Amino acid sequence: MAKHRPLNSVLIKPTGPDCNLDCSYCFYLEKSELFKQSPVHRMSPEIQEELIRQVMQQSGESVSLAWQGGEPTLMGLDFYKRAIELEKKYGHNQMVGNGLQTNGMLLDKNWASFLKEYDWLVGISLDGPEHIHNRYRFDKGQKGTHQRVEENAVMLLQEGVAANAMCCLTSYSVQFPDELYAYYKNLGYTFMQFIPIVETDKNDPTKAAPFSVSAVDYGNFLIRMFDLWLADFVDGVPTTSIRHFESVFHSYVGMEAPECTSMKECGPYVVVEHNGNVYSCDFFVEPKWKLGNIMHDRIINMLNSKTQQTFGAAKAILPRECRQCSWLRHCYGGCTKDRIKDPEDHRKPRFCTTTKMFLKHADPTLKVMAEQWKEQQAIQSEKQRSGGVYNAFDDFMGKNY
Repeated sequence: MAKHRPLNSVLIKPTGPDCNLDCSYCFYLEKSELFKQSPVHRMSPEIQEELIRQVMQQSGESVSLAWQGGEPTLMGLDFYKRAIELEKKYGHNQMVGNGLQTNGMLLDKNWASFLKEYDWLVGISLDGPEHIHNRYRFDKGQKGTHQRVEENAVMLLQEGVAANAMCCLTSYSVQFPDELYAYYKNLGYTFMQFIPIVETDKNDPTKAAPFSVSAVDYGNFLIRMFDLWLADFVDGVPTTSIRHFESVFHSYVGMEAPECTSMKECGPYVVVEHNGNVYSCDFFVEPKWKLGNIMHDRIINMLNSKTQQTFGAAKAILPRECRQCSWLRHCYGGCTKDRIKDPEDHRKPRFCTTTKMFLKHADPTLKVMAEQWKEQQAIQSEKQRSGGVYNAFDDFMGKNY
């Protein structure tokens, strides 16, 4: 019998595939083909309220809502102010976290004031310096967007907003680990996420698109970035958060990784589109993986549906060499979508070589870090008897990992 999944998080796309940019590598713009009833896609007040009602009432002690796109800021600020009011209306004193993943173009100080007041975490898509960012991230007039995004990224930090930099890693940007790391640090961004891009070539579906990252290049990138990350430690504590490294670290101390890409099975959350349709994953918003609609079905039931269980279990279907690999527990084959975007991968994990390269380099250090963490945990467990709650992982990795 499948394990019951609690409702801990939900990914929401209130503008569907609509975006004010035209990035070359974007996989989601084409999803407009699924919603041909209207050229503009916006979540209605009725769907917004029913969604939040269900999330608040069917979740446990804590839940996170990630607002993505498309470009979610196209909804306007009032939409999110109403979201807060609805969370208060239907909540039952649980911890609620809101996150906004944005291209940053429409942000201003009004947005920043709201995001700070309600403790939203913002992920801003900034691919790096101008020559990297403007290579693929264009507006609808095919003009580069770097200057405006960078200005707004800096503004967020100046206004006290909790913000992370998200870099879509391409065959071009993967060549510049030192420059990227220094760039984000100089802007004041100490929380970084690097997403390797792999998409099928639209002109030749027998191969990956030219901007796709190769396994070897990504491996070399991670190795160099790991060394830069380590060099910035102060008194044995990281001063920079790089999501992939901290996700891998979880596996070294026996904790489940926070990233679904590193879990044994996926499907721990669902995606809600602008029209209320619910899907297994934002990389698989397609009819096969439609779970239902928020206006007719309970979200907790869709999360635990047979379709979602099938989707999640597919991640664990791996070749024998993967199942027998000594590094398996640190990656579990990576993201399922990275097995199908390049036909030349033959449905095998694209970044297998990447993982082996990186872990052969980082494993000795990660083992030492893990032992240090365990020692800290053992020491501090005694202090919990005094009534305070101490989280050794937070202390070791930083509270905003």
